[in-house]
Formats: sequence, structure tokens, C-alpha cells
Amino acid sequence: MSLSAVPRPPRVVPIQPDARLERAAASRAAGGTAQALPPATQALTGDTASNGVQDTLGRALHDLRISVTDRCNFRCGYCMPRAAFGRDHVFLPHEALLSFEEITRAAAAALRLGVRKLRLTGGEPLMRRDLERLIAELAALRTLDGRPPELTLTTNGALLARKAQALRDAGLQRLTVSLDALSPAMFQRMSDSQTEVSEVLAGIEAAQRVGLAPLKVNMVVQKGVNEGEILPMARHFRGSGIELRFIEFMDVGQTNRWDMSQVLPSAEVRALIHAHHPLQAVDAPRHSDTAQRWAYADGSGHLGFISSVTQAFCGECTRLRLSTDGRLYTCLFATQGHDLRSLLRDEALDEWALAQRIAALWQQRADRYSELRGQPIGADDGHAPRIEMSYIGG
Repeated sequence: MSLSAVPRPPRVVPIQPDARLERAAASRAAGGTAQALPPATQALTGDTASNGVQDTLGRALHDLRISVTDRCNFRCGYCMPRAAFGRDHVFLPHEALLSFEEITRAAAAALRLGVRKLRLTGGEPLMRRDLERLIAELAALRTLDGRPPELTLTTNGALLARKAQALRDAGLQRLTVSLDALSPAMFQRMSDSQTEVSEVLAGIEAAQRVGLAPLKVNMVVQKGVNEGEILPMARHFRGSGIELRFIEFMDVGQTNRWDMSQVLPSAEVRALIHAHHPLQAVDAPRHSDTAQRWAYADGSGHLGFISSVTQAFCGECTRLRLSTDGRLYTCLFATQGHDLRSLLRDEALDEWALAQRIAALWQQRADRYSELRGQPIGADDGHAPRIEMSYIGG
């Protein structure tokens, strides 16, 4: 088988940066200070929003990823390597974090622009105290067609067993668990933690049991490191109702010492699995989904392959990211964030005005880093520091 209603114009609020918070951000190598959001350049009508706000490449805004904390209980080398995120690392002070009410306000404005999916990320989102309250607030929102937004969460699973029921009761619909190995030793090497892999597996079982489905498991594959876990992972989740997805090691941020030699192309991962368990291609459920989906030929489930390095999917990206301290990023590989927190904390700005400012940012978006990887991308010749993945989520 071949593997082939026009709102009033918003009041533009000058941004007054907090020097102390900016210094804390700089200590995280978070890609510099935040720019102000661009002013609204045209009236945002109900028709505009319902048809989708588009960027310069015609990509509509449909997904908002919300980082609720920059802290994590793992130190995965590809995300938060201990050499950069050790004992002396300065995390965000409490007053810098967006409150749940501010996050909900931002999400409500984004839903007015056609956003349909909200994903909570981190760091490790389950480390944010009372997260269930935020989930309940977001679950009460409605999309333009009057439906609840698709509400999901990405977690490393270490705290999931004790929180799964509360998450489901609050209104979370499904989740994705990051798991890079089944071998206890390799799992602890990849996570650089003392957590036992059995704790994560127990969390996955608890999530299934309470109905957080469909459930996905993401495995980052690093060539020469954990590639020996590919087949054990495939065999473990095959027939379980869980979709395992393999992610190519990406050059996100500045600290993970990314090297192309450590990238195992998805095509090779797929071929390895196919040789033991025949696969066949299937259509992705949505055009904008990041993973190419394949099915086991015997009907025992599905696999996904996220190939940001070898098969860039920038042309289909519909995602906007909101950081823990209220910056908007239009790309996972961004070097600059845009300050939304100041606007969220100005009670004179209503939801429509916030939506207009977000729309103006999206309409200027031209990001396609993965398609241009290795090429000069501007006056900085591509060398400006990129934001760390732990700061805005994957």
C-alpha cells in the first residue's frame, strides 16, 4: 500500500508598560517587550464577523489558545530545559497574570470574530489554582451561531487523575495529553522529572472514564532520543479509542538547542508503524487541523502526524494565542507579542471594541514561519529571539 449591527468606534487607550513586569518578561527570554495592538481601521459588522475575519493570506480566525500559567512541573528538554528554567528562573508575578474574568472577556471578544474553539494551555494548565472556575465561565459563552465553543485543554497528565471529574463537571469537553514515552526511564528522561509514567497513564484512564473524549495523546519524537518508543506507544494506544499523534521536534523558542539532525520526519515514523500495523490515509475532520490522520487498516483506531518541519501547514493556520500575561501572538514562532492586558483592564472598552482591536491585529497577520524556515524573514534576518513555547502553549 502506498503511503502517500456596526458598533461605535472604540476609544484607543495608550499603553503604559509596567517596567517591573517587562524586566520579568525579559528574564524569561520571551521575545522582547509587547507592542500595542493596532487601532481598528474599519467598522466591524455582524456580517464581517460571521463570514470570518481574515488575515493577509486569507486565513480566517477560528481558534484561540489561552495560556493560563507559565509554570510547569516538568522540564522537558524541547520546551522548558532545566538549564534555562532552573531554580533561578523568574516566573510571572501574580499581578501580571490575567484574571479568569479578563480571560473570559478576551475569549468572548474573540468569539465575536468567528472563533469556535478555545484551548487552555500552559506551562501546565492544571497548576493554575481553581482552573475549573475558568472552564465554567468559558463554557457559558456562545459562538456566533449560538453554540457553546469547543472547549479543550492540553496537559502533561501528571495531575489529571485527581482533576478529571472536576474538569468534566465544569464543562471541559475533551483534552490532549502530552506523553513522550512508556518506558519509565525514558519517560523521566524526556520529562526531566521524578513523576512516574504510571501517574500519567492513570490520568488518561480517568479522563476516559469521565467522558473527556475524544482524547488525544501527543508524542514529540526526537531522533536518537526516544524514537525507540514509537512502536510501544502505537501498540499501547491501538484499539483504545485514543488517537496517538506524533509531533516532529520543532525549533520553538531559543532554549531547546534544536537541530535538524534530531528531527525524525513523520514519513519515517509512519513507515515504521505501517511495516508492523498497516495504515491507510483518511481525511482530516477540519481543513485547519494540524495533524494528517491515518487509520489502522484493520479498523483498530487512528493515528495523527504533525509535521511542522517537513510538511509546513502555515497556509491553513487559523490560531491566535493569548499569553498568561495578556499578550496576543499570531504565530507559535513569533518574536513579538501585542498588549491586550491594558485594554482588558480598561472598563470603558466594551466587548465589540475589544473585538475590533483583535480583528485589526489579525487582518495584518502574514506569519508563515515554518514555510520560510531557514530563510531571512525581515530586517532582523530571522535572528530576533522567538517566544518560548512554555509561555504561550504549543
